[in-house]
Amino acid sequence: MRKLVVGVLITILFVPCLGGCAKKTDSIKNKESKEFSAFFAYYGKEISGNNRVMNAIATKVGAKVEMKWLEKKSAEEEIKVMIANNTYPDFIDGYTCTKQLVEAGALIPLEGYLDQYPNIKAFLSEEEWEKLKDENGHIYYIPQFNSIQGEEVEARHYGEAFWIQKEVLRWAGYPKITTIEEYFNLIERYKEAFPVINGEETIGFQILCDEKRSFCLENPPQFLAGYPNDGCAIVDTETLTCQLYDFIPESESYYRKLNEMYNKGILKATTFFMSYQEYIELLSTGRVLGMVDQYWQFMEANDNLYRKNMVERTYVPLGLTVEEGVQEHYRNVEALNVSRGIGITVSCDDVEGALQFMDDLLDPEIMTLRYWGEEGKDYYINEEGIFYMSEVQRKNIFDENYIKENLCDYNYFPHYEGLLADGKNSVYPSVQDGEYYAMLCEYDKMILDAYGYSKWTDFLNDPVKENSPWFPLYAFSDNLDSASDAGNAKNKMKQIKLEWLPRVIMSSPEEFEEQWKNYKEYFYNHVDVEAYINALNDAVAKSVNNDLSKLYNNEKILTNDH
Repeated sequence: MRKLVVGVLITILFVPCLGGCAKKTDSIKNKESKEFSAFFAYYGKEISGNNRVMNAIATKVGAKVEMKWLEKKSAEEEIKVMIANNTYPDFIDGYTCTKQLVEAGALIPLEGYLDQYPNIKAFLSEEEWEKLKDENGHIYYIPQFNSIQGEEVEARHYGEAFWIQKEVLRWAGYPKITTIEEYFNLIERYKEAFPVINGEETIGFQILCDEKRSFCLENPPQFLAGYPNDGCAIVDTETLTCQLYDFIPESESYYRKLNEMYNKGILKATTFFMSYQEYIELLSTGRVLGMVDQYWQFMEANDNLYRKNMVERTYVPLGLTVEEGVQEHYRNVEALNVSRGIGITVSCDDVEGALQFMDDLLDPEIMTLRYWGEEGKDYYINEEGIFYMSEVQRKNIFDENYIKENLCDYNYFPHYEGLLADGKNSVYPSVQDGEYYAMLCEYDKMILDAYGYSKWTDFLNDPVKENSPWFPLYAFSDNLDSASDAGNAKNKMKQIKLEWLPRVIMSSPEEFEEQWKNYKEYFYNHVDVEAYINALNDAVAKSVNNDLSKLYNNEKILTNDH
């Protein structure tokens, strides 16, 4: 879920952007524009229908897209209405409701079209296309993110971390924080020294518990124990078997610490009852010192703080563990999430035109337009062919009003990350050599310089060079049939954790032990853990193209670092 809400050109700091569509031709040409519609089950910002770059793309590819986003309703509510009415936009990304769309017959199968659209076909490998096939053999959607062209270039961590305000680090003399104990000790000290920020009470730590976005309430133990983000379980790389992370020793230790922080007033009860929008609004005040979250979820709040000239209240990622000596794995090499993506619906009257639009968006010329804009207006090119911006152009991409009228990255349509086709320039201007550091304000440069870092990802370990073949395992669990034993177990686990973890955290220190015991007993009495783990074990086995019995006897696999 790592770059799902990556913004416009400026993915590292600021605001998101959107856009376009086409008709079948042998090359990108000027042609009469057609219009498509799209809905993305995420919170986003609409751009002007007369957006300059969107129109420039439409002039070349012959199409544009009117894009709609979540407003007040949840993804479940919006998708439920569409399914009930059997009426959809041309394109749709249902986020967590993707499986419901497939089950409702809302998406057309794509596999029979792929050979006609070479840019789309080349976007994923044969192995990746195979992973996208439903049990019935059909491909219903295309993941838009994490397809790397050339080398991966990243300056901002978009995944999960324990985040802390930059001003807290500056005030403390730029310490290196590696354990959960050090993290909360620092927050506690700062809150004691500064009980009020901007006239309101300082809040030490926050957790997002809005139901569909509550994974950071329950998944930190896997990170604190040094495991990568498989999300639904942890995998023993020697035995290739799965286990829940919910009751490993690191889990009890973490929730005991949260219980302590709650009883000290560092963590408030209100955090368990806030909606997502309330959470973003609170972070945007600048008085929350830290939280555990994925950056794409709270990026809007970070952007808001920059707009308010409160850069000192923006956040830095920390890769914490329960104790020293444990290697953290908060970052990973980009991996395809096959559980969701963008599909073309049964309401689309021009399926081939819609596919041609996506094919054209992957054309090298259009990729440059999407993320850099128009040469001479949004960027320049030096004699070596390297793209760069003037100070005015850099300021423009920080200006929400300017973006709305002028820039259109169509970020929720398929796109490459890493390098443009020329092999010289980054897809995202914000991580371009020379541009990245120039875009930073003086305060941010001061923070990085103090640590001897050049980018925000330097606060975390580098990712391992290669993901495990099953990574991320949550891409499998997200698609479990809710009617199956394993799918039912998954849904029950989520409900139980959302109900019990706040109760455990908010208990008195004397009651914690008993509440933790009761939570564990209730969990195992109401969840078919065996069915769930068996399904995950089968998925791990399948990912290495063998069954479990063969895996245990395969010396080559067992001696490889999976």
